[in-house]
Amino acid sequence: MRKKLTLLIVVFLVISNLAKAQNWGGGIDDEDFNFGFSFQYISSEYKILKKADWRNPYFDSGLGKYVTDSLSAISSPTSVGFGIGFVVNKRVNNNLDVRLTPTLVFNDRLISYYYVEPGINNPGTPLIQKKFQATMIDLPVGLKIKSDRMMNFRAYMLGGLKYSIDLASGKKNNDASAAPIDKLIKNNKNFLSYEAGIGFDIYFEWFKMSPELKMSYSFKDILKHDNTPYANPIDKAKLRHFTFSLFFE
Repeated sequence: MRKKLTLLIVVFLVISNLAKAQNWGGGIDDEDFNFGFSFQYISSEYKILKKADWRNPYFDSGLGKYVTDSLSAISSPTSVGFGIGFVVNKRVNNNLDVRLTPTLVFNDRLISYYYVEPGINNPGTPLIQKKFQATMIDLPVGLKIKSDRMMNFRAYMLGGLKYSIDLASGKKNNDASAAPIDKLIKNNKNFLSYEAGIGFDIYFEWFKMSPELKMSYSFKDILKHDNTPYANPIDKAKLRHFTFSLFFE
C-alpha cells in the first residue's frame, strides 16, 4: 500500500511539473474563505501499555474459577478504514491558512491476546482477537503552513488538534448479559488527539487537489477500564491514526 501511495504522489508531481502554464485553480488563492471535500484512507492501531501483573489469568468471582490461561503477549495489529469529509479553509496570508475539516470515519480497531496453552509452546497465534467497530465524527482544526507557489505546485505542512466523537458507542457495547470470556473491548465516547502532516497543493484550471499524509495520536488513554479479561491487563491504550487524504477545493 505504501508503494501505491508513493507512486500516486509521484504521478501528481510529474503532472504538475509538466504543465506549460500556470493554472488558475478557480482563483482559490484570492479568496478569504474556500470550501471543499475529502476522501481518506485510514490505518489505525493502539499503543498499549500493560500493567505489572498483566500476565495473570482472569479469575471470575461469580463463577469462582479462572476463565482464561496466563497471557504471553498483547498486541494491536493495524486495521484499515475510510472517511469522507468537508473542508472550511480561512486564508490568513499567502503562506498560512486555518482549516476545519469535519470527517465521518468508519474504522475498526483490534487487540490480540496471546495465551499460554498447557503443553503447547506456541504463543505465536492469537487465541482471542477483540474488535472495536467505530463510527466517528472527527473535528480537526489546524494550521496549514504553505510554501510559495511554483507554477501549479505548492508544498505544505500542518499541525493541530482533533476532537473525536463515537456516534453509537453505547449501542455497540451492550454486553451486560455476556459471559466474561465474551465481554467486549470498550472505548471512551469522546477524546482529543494532536495531528501533524505534510501535503501538496496541485492546481488545475477550476480547482485545487491536495494529496496529504497525516498522523494523529490521542492525548490520553481511550480504553474503558471495566472488570473484564481484556481490559484488566491493560494500563493505557492510546490511539494512533495514519491517514492518506485527497482534498478537492
